[in-house]
Amino acid sequence: MNSILSQIHSPRDLRQLDLDQLNQLAREIRNFLVETVSLTGGHLAANLGVVELTIALHAALDCPKDKIIWDVGHQCYVHKILTGRKDKFGQLRQIDGLSGFPSPKESHYDVFTTGHASTSISAALGLALARDRQGQDHRVVAVIGDGSLTGGLAFEGLNHAGRLNTDLLVILNDNEMSISPNVGALSNYLTRLRMEPTISKARYDLEKILRQIPGLGGPMGKAVDVFKDSIKHLLVPGIFFEELGFTYLGPINGHDFKVLQKATREALSRRGPVLVHVITEKGKGYPPAEDDPARFHGVRPSNGRMPASAQTFSKVFGRTLVELARENPDIVAITAAMKEGTGLGDFASLYPERFYDVGIAEAHAVTLAGGLAKGGLRPVVAVYSTFLQRAYDQIIHDVALQELPVVLVLDRAGIVGQDGPTHHGVFDLSYLRHIPHLQVAVPSCGKELEQMLTLALKQDAPVAIRYPSGQADAVYEPEPVVWGQVEVPRAGQDVAIFAVGVMVELALEAANLLLEQGISAAVVNVRFVKPLSEELFTMAKEFGKVVTVEDNVVAGGFSAGLLEGLAKRQLHPLVKSIGIPDQFVEHGSRDELLARYGVSPQGIKEAALDLVTGRRIKVKQGGAE
Repeated sequence: MNSILSQIHSPRDLRQLDLDQLNQLAREIRNFLVETVSLTGGHLAANLGVVELTIALHAALDCPKDKIIWDVGHQCYVHKILTGRKDKFGQLRQIDGLSGFPSPKESHYDVFTTGHASTSISAALGLALARDRQGQDHRVVAVIGDGSLTGGLAFEGLNHAGRLNTDLLVILNDNEMSISPNVGALSNYLTRLRMEPTISKARYDLEKILRQIPGLGGPMGKAVDVFKDSIKHLLVPGIFFEELGFTYLGPINGHDFKVLQKATREALSRRGPVLVHVITEKGKGYPPAEDDPARFHGVRPSNGRMPASAQTFSKVFGRTLVELARENPDIVAITAAMKEGTGLGDFASLYPERFYDVGIAEAHAVTLAGGLAKGGLRPVVAVYSTFLQRAYDQIIHDVALQELPVVLVLDRAGIVGQDGPTHHGVFDLSYLRHIPHLQVAVPSCGKELEQMLTLALKQDAPVAIRYPSGQADAVYEPEPVVWGQVEVPRAGQDVAIFAVGVMVELALEAANLLLEQGISAAVVNVRFVKPLSEELFTMAKEFGKVVTVEDNVVAGGFSAGLLEGLAKRQLHPLVKSIGIPDQFVEHGSRDELLARYGVSPQGIKEAALDLVTGRRIKVKQGGAE
């Protein structure tokens, strides 16, 4: 059998395929995805679920003239395959290779950068309004999952689009999943629609009958209109969307090309905002992913698997919280569709009445925690660093301003690797450090995390604890954590290295390299970015030469706080700041990216040598300043 996929170089090539060829193409794409993603790592289950939907859209549209916005964007692999990037998939998510998310820098078929949920409808509406304003005639489509639809921004976009009545197509890709199974009233509503697809036919049959009754006028006509509205509320699927101003079509089978083609044609022929409700199966066509779509949401490369027994920060956090909750019934846990990813699976199983998964709604999670704390409980909010950015106002207004004892736990802090610029957690120290009343703790290992979490739940103030993904083994035996104080794992005389969190390991390696050149470097485990320990300023004065190391942007981070404190005390030691420069970091492995910006033992060594010897050098890529 001749390969269909090898003949597809752009979306226009799809228009010549018949139904059998389209189905063959879908099978070939699924095989290609399983083979390549198993080698490179990536988001497998979501892409297996949208194969037919993506093919059908590109066959009906004229991209890149027509615009498709992929919500979250992790399901864009099929889109990339169909738009001329199949041959680059061997470098998917690798440094300087193909992005795992839509990237306008990479291709003009990628209209809008996406990586966070619930943004597509607002962005697509903006593109549609710009089109109308400039007298253009292309189509704009937003593809959003049912998980993303739980985010408040999605409802803001729907509400505005329905009121403006501009031409816009929203595809609701309903697979009953985000990362973990969806929760909440909207999820239950969509489930009812899935279970009763025949009500769509009942609606149209009713309207057809009413239209055929002759001579309806005056009062009778008004009565029939009222009757239709009443029946509509009883029978019409998607009445929620209809009331927002959208024409609702569906639910339809998202794996049936014939049905998809008919629905797409119908939707594109309608004026105003239209929502097509498509039912798909996450992991479709690959039995392991069909059976466990959450596990196959994101897969590691075949040569990069972490041992199942590895002690990760997420596991340490989850285990410690369960132990603390056993002793304190006031402890409750909150997450935003990240139960397994943040390590809260055991807590949810053991204490279901004390666990709240709010769905993709980080802002709500933080304000909910504020209310729980005000009511006398001890809430712990666990989300990924990059997603907590979406709750910035709530941290200020609903937690810190009121000095409520909420513990914010930021997983995936720092460089996260292959997911790229939308997912790196390199801004949290900067956006948290300047908030009054909020304390910020950064463990260097799992042992410190255990102690910090225990102490944080005893504070009468809000606390944030941040750490990266990956292993949490200690590289030395840390001293017990004393709240607000530093630790000095290595003494020295010539230069001090102030290291934040897991950067302590890199600093210790750098100190060994420096010793080989006759330079004695002290390594300081900062532990608390806010408030900064007075010991840091004392040591900076004594040494006169300091290198700071953090896996956060230098702007506004730990180094900035140290320099502010030094200036306030009128102290003027020589300081070299190593961290992420003022730019968005692309995708690649964590180690590769840190090394690129000089956040490495070699980079720290060179910065220290610069201070001690007076050399004037630049660390690669401007990582040190």
